[in-house]
Amino acid sequence: MAEAERIIGTPDTPDAAGEGQERPDAEPEQQEQEQEQAPERTRGKRRVAVLFAVALFAYLLDLGSKMLVVAKLEHHEPIEIIGDWLRFAAIRNAGAAFGFGEAFTIIFTVIAAAVIVVIARLARKLHSLPWAIALGLLLGGALGNLTDRIFRAPGVFEGAVVDFIAPKHFAVFNLADSAIVCGGILIVILSFRGLDPDGTVHKD
Repeated sequence: MAEAERIIGTPDTPDAAGEGQERPDAEPEQQEQEQEQAPERTRGKRRVAVLFAVALFAYLLDLGSKMLVVAKLEHHEPIEIIGDWLRFAAIRNAGAAFGFGEAFTIIFTVIAAAVIVVIARLARKLHSLPWAIALGLLLGGALGNLTDRIFRAPGVFEGAVVDFIAPKHFAVFNLADSAIVCGGILIVILSFRGLDPDGTVHKD
């Protein structure tokens, strides 16, 4: 009997087949999903970095230009850049962009602060480079004018914005206004093309 068992062999059993060997653990489905989502998270972080880099550049450019205008141009004659068609003339604007609504300074201050909060919340879902640039321009411009509202005369949240770009037959504005307008135009274009901030494209 022992000889027969030796020749025929014992039947394989799951326990016997696995005895003395380590079975590789199956990779959990959650880990697979995390690995698939890792590139998306990395791309999202890069887009957020672009947003804040654009915002910082726009903000510093606006802040530097206003400091220079206040120091060198305010209370002086305008500087002609392209004849009468474009001049630099320092003015204080208590209204919104391009001098509209001077009676609602506090309201425009609250709106600017709300825009900043909305952009910061939207950044968590950001995966589109064009949207990152557009929102960065909006954020930098809003921060630039909000800084004036808070820190310039006549008082906190009522400060007048420094404007100095004066085209002929047009309102006087600053670089923050330009950033806001450019960001808004880009957002309109992206919306018409069906591109969402999260990078998806839809067709209505």
